[in-house]
Amino acid sequence: MRKLDELPFDNTYARLPAAFYSKVSPTSLPDPYLVSFNPAAAELIDLDPREAERPEFVEYFGGGRTLPGAEPLAMLYAGHQFGSYVPQLGDGRAILLGEVKNARGAKWDLHLKGAGQTPYSRGFDGRAVLRSTIREYLCGEAMHALGIPSSRALCIVGSDAPVRRETIETAAMLVRMAESHVRFGTFEIFYYRGLPERVRELADYVIANHFPELVVAEDKYRQFLLEAARRTARLIAKWQAVGFAHGVMNTDNMSILGFTLDYGPFGFLDDYHAGFICNHSDHSGRYAFDQQPAVGLWNVSRLAQTLVNLITVEEATAALEAYQPAFAAHYGELMRAKLGLATEAEEDAELLLSLFGLLEANGVDYTNFFRRLGNFTTTGDARHDELRDMFVEPAAFDAWAARYRARLLAESSADAARKSRMDQVNPKYVLRNYLAQNAITAATERRDYTEIERLLETLGAPFTEQPGREAYAESPPDWGKRLSVSCSS
Repeated sequence: MRKLDELPFDNTYARLPAAFYSKVSPTSLPDPYLVSFNPAAAELIDLDPREAERPEFVEYFGGGRTLPGAEPLAMLYAGHQFGSYVPQLGDGRAILLGEVKNARGAKWDLHLKGAGQTPYSRGFDGRAVLRSTIREYLCGEAMHALGIPSSRALCIVGSDAPVRRETIETAAMLVRMAESHVRFGTFEIFYYRGLPERVRELADYVIANHFPELVVAEDKYRQFLLEAARRTARLIAKWQAVGFAHGVMNTDNMSILGFTLDYGPFGFLDDYHAGFICNHSDHSGRYAFDQQPAVGLWNVSRLAQTLVNLITVEEATAALEAYQPAFAAHYGELMRAKLGLATEAEEDAELLLSLFGLLEANGVDYTNFFRRLGNFTTTGDARHDELRDMFVEPAAFDAWAARYRARLLAESSADAARKSRMDQVNPKYVLRNYLAQNAITAATERRDYTEIERLLETLGAPFTEQPGREAYAESPPDWGKRLSVSCSS
């Protein structure tokens, strides 16, 4: 395990031409203190967790000192926000400290979010608030534990410095970790500026560092776009299966490597509602839960457009046409697993669609229903009533359950084995907004960070029964269903 000043940096992005970024140092937080430290993320860079106890730790990650070997910079990008192109965005409140290579050869960006103003701040303060850092810190780890590709977070460093959002809040910095912070919007800015050589340089950089098997391929750019399309499709299939709404699927929030990036107004489904909008700023519902697959394809189309000088129109079209089959295949696989089905049948799509209709009509909790469905038996017993009682119209569930039972019997499904499989894919614990809000309230009002730690531990084992923590699996109280989450979150 390594000490802070022994982290091996290999800053490939800083070796790109200066057109891709601006060199800038973080603005230190006044009187920083450690809010939370994530040993699981530290392990990714071989960092000794005892280093978090050193006073230098909050200095390095509160912006007061620069780690040896780091080359801080703000990345330049643009993007389509709510469907409209914004010609320049960039890291307005985040700074890439550098890239750390672990002993296994994997590299992780250390991205300091809330690090102060950069040339891309567009008049904003460049700060993050404790509320938003807690949400991102917890959700990245929750998603990772659910098996969904995601950025991670090393720690939160707080400060009592005031920051104005809708109200006055306190500042914080989040150390976000990811294999890369290149976004769809990183390609867009150079395409729209009419700089095809920069697009080529960026594509070559991404391929060399993240798709090395394509470097010698004659059609490397075509394969790169195809892989980006398929990864994005599979990612969003995972979102839909677990009931996750991102909230702001702008192209500047889309990772070129197909993992979840930039947690703002996200939300997990409570009562099932296909048109769930988690972002109160999304007045048109562009990023509603059921729109995410289509938006993913729209975003990949914007990426394809940037590569027009590197691939043919026919190649781009073929890559885009691969998106929907990749999404459908993976989503079907995931949902059959959630239903406990070991085989594929023609009737499965209708069985699932009719279930969604029932869940929505009856206001049934999405996560809890699928978790309890693992207790369903083909013989029928009291455990059937546990599911039946979730429905306002239990007779409607009875009719669906009869079809489901027949489907299970058709493949000779064994109850115990099926439950074991289902409990490994249907989580008991997800980061519901009210749980995050409980942790935020304790932290911001009482400087009590124990709820952050409890959630981090609970969400780190989402498929495991955790005695004494059943409350974390409950549907939200009424106030928890009415939480307003915005882009400033």
